[in-house]
Order: sequence, then C-alpha cells, then structure tokens
Amino acid sequence: MRTEKMTMGLIVGNRGFFPDHLAKSGREEMIRALQSAGMDVVVLGPEESKHGAVETYEEAKRCAALFQANSKRISGVIVSLPNFGDERAIADTLRLARLNVPVLVQATPDTPAKMSISHRRDSFCGKMSACNNLKQYGIPYSLTTLHTVTPESEEFKKDLAWFAGICRVVNGLRNLRIGAIGARPAAFNTVRYSEKLLEASGISIETLDLSEVLGRIGRMKDDDQHALGKLQAIQKYVSTSGVPQLALLKMAKLGAVVEDWMKSAGVQISAVQCWTSIEENLGVVPCTVMSMMSDELLSSACEVDVCGVLSMHALRLASETPSALLDWNNNYGSNPDKAVCFHCSNLPKHFFRDVKMDYQEIIAGTVGKDNTFGTCVGRVKSGAMSYARFSTDDRTGRIRGYVGTGAFTDDPLETFGGAGVVEIPHMQRLLHYICENGFEHHVAANFSTVAGMLHEAAIRYLGWETYWHAQ
Repeated sequence: MRTEKMTMGLIVGNRGFFPDHLAKSGREEMIRALQSAGMDVVVLGPEESKHGAVETYEEAKRCAALFQANSKRISGVIVSLPNFGDERAIADTLRLARLNVPVLVQATPDTPAKMSISHRRDSFCGKMSACNNLKQYGIPYSLTTLHTVTPESEEFKKDLAWFAGICRVVNGLRNLRIGAIGARPAAFNTVRYSEKLLEASGISIETLDLSEVLGRIGRMKDDDQHALGKLQAIQKYVSTSGVPQLALLKMAKLGAVVEDWMKSAGVQISAVQCWTSIEENLGVVPCTVMSMMSDELLSSACEVDVCGVLSMHALRLASETPSALLDWNNNYGSNPDKAVCFHCSNLPKHFFRDVKMDYQEIIAGTVGKDNTFGTCVGRVKSGAMSYARFSTDDRTGRIRGYVGTGAFTDDPLETFGGAGVVEIPHMQRLLHYICENGFEHHVAANFSTVAGMLHEAAIRYLGWETYWHAQ
C-alpha cells in the first residue's frame, strides 16, 4: 500500500457568547488528530485570528486567503466545531477560498458533568446551523458517522481515513487523462462510452491509433535499452518458463512504446485494444504488460473499456492498492450469492495466489497458440474485496454507477486464465440491478473495503448517480 501524504485545510468555528477557550483547545486537539494521521494542516494561527478560529467576515477572508495561497496542497477541508461556531463565517470562508475540494464537518460533544455556562459547547446544535448555511451556499459536504465525535477518538480516526479516501478519489478523477490505445473491438458494443460526458466531469481521453504503436515497435531495434530493460522487468515480474524469447521481446517493445507514449501524452491510465488485432499483427497478447502497469497503480483495461479503467482507477485511488477489471462470468454451482469472476488475464500480480505466463486459450483457437503468449494465469487469492462500475449514459446525459463489497473465496475452481470465486450478499438483487439498468459485464475489483468512499465521492462531489449494493 502506498500512502501519499495529504494536506487538510482546517476551519475552527467559534462564536463569541460561547466559551471561546473551547475554540483554543479544540483547535489544538484537531491539529494533533490530523498530524497523528500523518497529515499536514493549513490553519489560521492565533496571531491571525482569535485563537486561530474563524468567527467574523474579516477572519473568513484571512482564512480563505490562506487556503488560496496553499490551494495546490490542500486535498480537503475539515470544519471543526468545538463550540456552536459561527455558521456564516464557515460558509463564507469556503465560498471565498473556492477550493472545490471535499469538506468534512465535525462537532465535539458536550460532557454531561460540564454543562455550565463556562464549559457548554452546544456544537450538537451548531453543526446543524453550519450545514444549513453550507447547503444554502451550494457547498457540498460530508458528515462524521456520529453527529458529535471527539477528534482523538477511534471513531473520528475511522471518519478521517474514510474522508481521506474520498479526497483521493475526487481529486484524482478531476483533471484525469485516460489513454485509449486502439479502436474498440467491433464485437464489443458493450464498452461504448461518451467522451463528452466524461469531459464534463473533467476527465479527458487521449487516443493513440494501434497502427502507430505497431509502427514504433517495428522501428525499434532488438538491442534498444528501454526494450531490454522492459524484458528484464517482465522476467522478474512473472514466471516465463516455456514462453518463446521472441514473444517476450515483442512484449517488452510493446511495454516500452506504451510507457513512452503515456509519459509524453501526460496520461495516467490506459485502455488497450486486444481482440484480435495485436495478436494478428504483433503476435502476442498485451496482458502481461497491462498487468504490470496495473500492479504499479497505473490501471490498464482491455477491449478499450475506458469506463472500466476509470472504475479501476477510482478503487485504486480510494485504497491505494492495485485494481483489476474482471468479467461477471459464471454462476458457481447452485449458490445464489456466489459467482466466478474471470479474465484471460491481465490481472495485476497483487491479485494472485500464484501466477505464471501462458498463452490465451480463447483467442488461440482463432489466431494460433504461437500468437497468443503473454497472459497472466493463476487463481485469485481470497480476501475482502470492493467492486465498482461507472458508465456514461447517453440517453440521460449522465454518468452513473454501482459499488459494493464482498469477498473472494477459497472455493475450488478448475479453469484457465485468471479466475476467482466471489461471494456477495444478496447477489441476485445486484445482478438484477446490473441487467435492468444495462450495465456492462465488466466490473472493477480491489482487495479493500472502500465502497463507502466511492459512493460518497460519486454522489456528493462528482454528481454521479450511484447505487450502493446491500446498504
């Protein structure tokens, strides 16, 4: 797991006729909580406002200016209410700062033994007023699990981890650039999508014709240093016993060309044409190259499934671990809550109990075994998993999706490719939802429990209609 250090903006609410010493201690408690979580904090100092809190319009302007000066660093904003707080100043700060990042509203609980005028917080009530103003201002926000919660509590630690994941998803999807390498295979209408709807959410598609990839590979010498480096990386990544050396070199050149193009085009993730142009014109499958990219958190999906790789990336942002794209492929016996998830496969190594390189048994029947080496074959390991699918809906002009959690199991399974048995509560209801709403047979999966993060990011900040299964 790769944890990137985050910076949070902090607004400490205060209201003059409530005990303002609570604003002072509350600010210090929240800073400690954020720093204990490994986060940097951007917050007014006590020399810039009373106790470093925000109460007046002038203090709101100062805090907004501070946030704007650090806008490239700030991933999200915490609104902390150690007392009732001034709801207008909080909303004004966020409006003036124009950060367009997620916001979490926290309120500190009262203690029954300290309800005198000198210690009563009333943040229980103040949180409602703050949220009312944020709603009036059109500023989206998230809430802690408990209405009031102390910054040093275990409950708030969980809330903060959840909110950090939301920030990673929202900020990671805005201004995302996806590489679409090759054309959609003619037989796969299911992966059609709208570039314009994605663009409206700040997601751009950069295309590369497959002929350009093949041309660059054809001009690349066998002793090209980048290709040789890729060859070594492939052999280190997965067992290649029995795979022809020429096929490995072709994969290495493919990996080098794609990597160079992605860097030059500034794209973070990719969707690649496979069936069956690469096999017919290059003589390998791209699975291992794509598996390696996904394992390095550069998600890559086959069949030019742009929305599929977007779904993979959303899960990867939330969990900071590799994602895979799988088919909802088979029933598993008579158990209605189990199914077989399968791909040929390009699953990242992170997904497997054990893995080796082999040939693609399905396509081999069409183009010949010698043209299909490069799949990553093995059994998916067991463990808790989250799944997601986002799609563009041209008929309604929106992006929509579904998310949920389940588990990969150790149930016996004898098949080829990369496959695993998944168990999901009330799975028949999920399958009905997928079919009734016309979703694709591809689903992104991740070894994590982050469905709640994706759901909140999608509905609250991205404006994507999203179904959270079994909630």
